[in-house]
Amino acid sequence: MVKFIPYELTLGLRSKILRNNLPLEDCVFPTDQVEGAFHLAFYAGDEIATIASFFPKNYEGRKNLGYQLRGMATDTCFNGKGYGTEIVKFAIDYIKNTQAQYLWCNARTSAVAFYHKLGFDKVSDEFEIAGVGPHYEMILELY
Repeated sequence: MVKFIPYELTLGLRSKILRNNLPLEDCVFPTDQVEGAFHLAFYAGDEIATIASFFPKNYEGRKNLGYQLRGMATDTCFNGKGYGTEIVKFAIDYIKNTQAQYLWCNARTSAVAFYHKLGFDKVSDEFEIAGVGPHYEMILELY
C-alpha cells in the first residue's frame, strides 16, 4: 500500500540502498521540505519496502511546471515485486493535480529500463554523479 510519509522515514532506505550506509543526517536532501514536496512509501505489511521523494522543480530549459523524482529506493528483499511502479503511478496521479506538465529524474543507469517501462524517455547522455555513479536524465510527459 502506498502512503504519504514524512521525509524522516525515507532516510533509512536512502542510507542503506543509495548512500552506502552513510549516517542518516547525511542522507537529507535540501529539497525534502520545500513547498510542494512530498514523500511516498510502499508498505509491505508494516514494513517500508520502497520510498521516493518528489518536489516541484523545472527541468533545465523548460518554463512549464515540472516535478523531480529523487531518492527512489527499494529494500533488497523486496526487489522485483512492482512496488516502485506502484509508487510512481501513485505520484503521477497526485502530480497531475498540481498543474505540472512532466515528471523528471536523474535515473541511475541500472534503473533506465525501469523508468522506460513507465514511459520516461532519456533526454541526456550518460553522466556521473560523484560518489553515486552513472545516470541519465529522464522525463515523463504527463499530458
